[in-house]
Amino acid sequence: MSEDEGRQTAGVRICGVRMKTLVWAHRGASAYAPENTLESFEKAVQMQADGVELDVQLTRDGALAVAHDERIDRMSDGQGWVKDYTLTQLKAFNFNRTHPEFPRTEMPTLQEVYELLKPTGLTVNVELKTGIWHYDGIEEKVLALTAAEGMESRVIYSSFNHHTLVRLKELDPSVQTGVLYSDEWIGVPAYARDTVHADALHPALYHLQDPTYEEEARKYGLAVHVWTVNEREYMEMLVKRGIEAIITNKPDLCRSVVDSPEV
Repeated sequence: MSEDEGRQTAGVRICGVRMKTLVWAHRGASAYAPENTLESFEKAVQMQADGVELDVQLTRDGALAVAHDERIDRMSDGQGWVKDYTLTQLKAFNFNRTHPEFPRTEMPTLQEVYELLKPTGLTVNVELKTGIWHYDGIEEKVLALTAAEGMESRVIYSSFNHHTLVRLKELDPSVQTGVLYSDEWIGVPAYARDTVHADALHPALYHLQDPTYEEEARKYGLAVHVWTVNEREYMEMLVKRGIEAIITNKPDLCRSVVDSPEV
């Protein structure tokens, strides 16, 4: 298997052999550049991440904008909801607020990110931000763009809104999906497989306090992609436990841990 083929495999087992834990850059290399910007994703590539995680919403004119917060206040010099602006209006704001060492950064579209990452072979974890606003038709738009860009084998979808994950599977049963959740639930693996028909669990790091977590996930055929892990000791713990992917703001640190012969 080539390096690019390996990077395209979203935390699965090949011929019964578990692959090396994957490094997915959370909103890009967001410890070093403004999150969810092309600059952040470029840094993730430079730091040899295996994939990136990003968030997508709809603008007022129906564009697929890459942004985590439903409001632009924290990240930019503007204020208000993403959904209330056109793409052109959003492009006029400077999204460097968390990293002012970057003179100017823009909110990218999902298409722009796909075009940036297409030559790299990286996996793209697309989180659909449908927890607060419904964003009617966002599932169809994302799937259509992914197909148009030839990225179907490289993308896994996640969401805290599990109706969105079910809708994606209804539209295309072949897509890979991951259940995002933060509170402690009972019977999550069975629910994820049998109700949501998902392929992976995307738990917060603190869920891994349960020493049987990954054993239960694998019993139901689910990969485990853990967020957001920025400390070496926890990265080492997850690698030793055979977790399929670590989602981190520091892909360079995680790369060094994953590649270390001592872990």
